[in-house]
Amino acid sequence: MKKIIFKNIHFNNFKINEFDNIIKMKGLFVFPSGPGLASIDEHDLYYNSLKKADYVFFDSGLFILLLSIFKNIKVNKFSGFKFLRLFFFYLKKNKTKSIFSIDPNYKFSKSNKRYLKRLGVKKIYNYIAPKYDTKKLSDKKLLKEIIKAKPSFIMINIGGGTQEILGLYLKRKLRFKTSIICTGGAISFFTGDQAPIERYIDKFFLGWFVRIIFKPQIFFKRYLKTFKFIKIFFKYKNTMKINY
Repeated sequence: MKKIIFKNIHFNNFKINEFDNIIKMKGLFVFPSGPGLASIDEHDLYYNSLKKADYVFFDSGLFILLLSIFKNIKVNKFSGFKFLRLFFFYLKKNKTKSIFSIDPNYKFSKSNKRYLKRLGVKKIYNYIAPKYDTKKLSDKKLLKEIIKAKPSFIMINIGGGTQEILGLYLKRKLRFKTSIICTGGAISFFTGDQAPIERYIDKFFLGWFVRIIFKPQIFFKRYLKTFKFIKIFFKYKNTMKINY
């Protein structure tokens, strides 16, 4: 199976061994988490950004489990963390590629740039994002800097729910083709700004648990909201389509 269409969101059932082809694709890459999917019935702009994305990955362990248990559909988990692990390995071998990194603040921007430099990336452009109003998101300064840089890849490292809307805004406004990668704070697992995640933790859907242990004041309430997605799943599960 190639795609699962859930509430008009086209989820790509990518495999790890397809990464060499995936990284050549251009467009908007999104990795909706459990908390993100739990908001698709009430957050119209976020939901629309998932519908309009070019590539939607199976990041949510809860969604994968629900598909397996209640629809007998097996899909491949391809988290933002897993994508970045492969992406950073790719950058080590392709050091001429340029990166435009959109970061939430100066501290993370500095950490992200330092890490990308360690990989051997020669051209790194950093931009510290303002606090966006998602209802009327616009950033002409950012557009101007991206157009000037014409990067191979744009990494959006800000919070979920906003980064996807920003990604769609850039996709619509930019006149050249590039890859817009919305992996949020996942880069922090590599830079050391968040507790590192071992491969087996990601494999068994326990990344959320590590985040809660590391920063409970931030992530406990966030992941508690994930369970709202169970209701959404059963609301739309009989309307799902499978494309082979």
